[in-house]
Amino acid sequence: MRRDLKEVVVVDAVRTAFGKAGEKGIFWKTRADDLVVPLLKALMERNPTITPNMIEDNLWGVTNQVKEQGGTIGRVVSMLADWGYEIPGCSIDRMCAGGLSAIGFGASYIASGMAECLIAGGVEHMGHLPMGFMRDPHPRAVEVMGGLSALNMGMTAENIHTRFPEFTREMADRYAVECQRKADEAIRVGKMKDMIIPVEVQSPDGTLMIADKDQQPRPNTTMEALKDLKTPFKENGNVTAGNASGLNDGACAALLMSETRAAELNIKPLMRWVAAAVAAVDPTIMGIAPVPATQKALKKAGLSMDDMDIIEMNEAFAVQALYCLDRLGLKWDDPRVNKWGGAIAYGHPLAASGPRLVAFLAGLFKENSKAKYGLTTMCVGRGQGYSVVWENLQT
Repeated sequence: MRRDLKEVVVVDAVRTAFGKAGEKGIFWKTRADDLVVPLLKALMERNPTITPNMIEDNLWGVTNQVKEQGGTIGRVVSMLADWGYEIPGCSIDRMCAGGLSAIGFGASYIASGMAECLIAGGVEHMGHLPMGFMRDPHPRAVEVMGGLSALNMGMTAENIHTRFPEFTREMADRYAVECQRKADEAIRVGKMKDMIIPVEVQSPDGTLMIADKDQQPRPNTTMEALKDLKTPFKENGNVTAGNASGLNDGACAALLMSETRAAELNIKPLMRWVAAAVAAVDPTIMGIAPVPATQKALKKAGLSMDDMDIIEMNEAFAVQALYCLDRLGLKWDDPRVNKWGGAIAYGHPLAASGPRLVAFLAGLFKENSKAKYGLTTMCVGRGQGYSVVWENLQT
């Protein structure tokens, strides 16, 4: 029996503030699953024509699936939100792109007719569950991945500097300063207010507080300050805490529907899924992977980089962003890229970062009604890239 694919749309996207990982982080005394629940409830409150019983799956990217992030978090959180037992869910791991993969898988489900409405997102508590926590790599893992540096993301960035010396530390620092400037400007004028859902948390002294502002941004960053930072991954290296994304806690979720179902509910969607692609590269320079992933996605969409009006690229490290922009034919300061700043400013809570790109793109589409197409793309630990092309429906 022949079936036609359905068009898939994003109806809404929300996130928590992103906190710093560790005891000084705003979410130090908050569990990962308790970051997800407020987002689920907010999606229903913000979209009153949708009720929990309409959610046909709850897909959550999460990298370290142990302790509070284990036990198939995507299944449990809907029950913690008091939605009952009837909503299925699962956990997805593609390291940094776990949440973006969840959105991609969700789009595939809807396009194929498996579902009409679902939630897809990502969550990571890097304070409670640091990168690599309780991992047991295969004895041959280092060999097959090309060396020990493949297991250390900071070293993969240093490797890009080494193999492509045209991207200098000064360039990386300059990129980082500009990222912080754009983020500060966006925050000051309230660009984050509509997407950040306040979460009640316990502060270090035991009092309750509302976490509703990103903790990572450093608006006073200067080239002078960055040049004095140490290079922890390599002696006399190029990667510092200033030109890399932070270690963070946070969650982000998107509400996806078929376009026909949204029309039936009289919902005006934000954007339409056009095409997606994943690619793989040498794990020791994992940060270059958005290039082949984007090229594949654009080919599937029948579009080019010139057609992309807004580009959201996750900045795991400044050098990998610089490489990718250059190889995709863009200048380092292309005005289409990360208009509100990127992960160097806001932080990178692994699986939550991909959905954060989607939330940013949806917001940017809203204020740029003439923009037609946008791109979300990110690199992935162990040498992968994930890219999605979107069409603006807020015109």
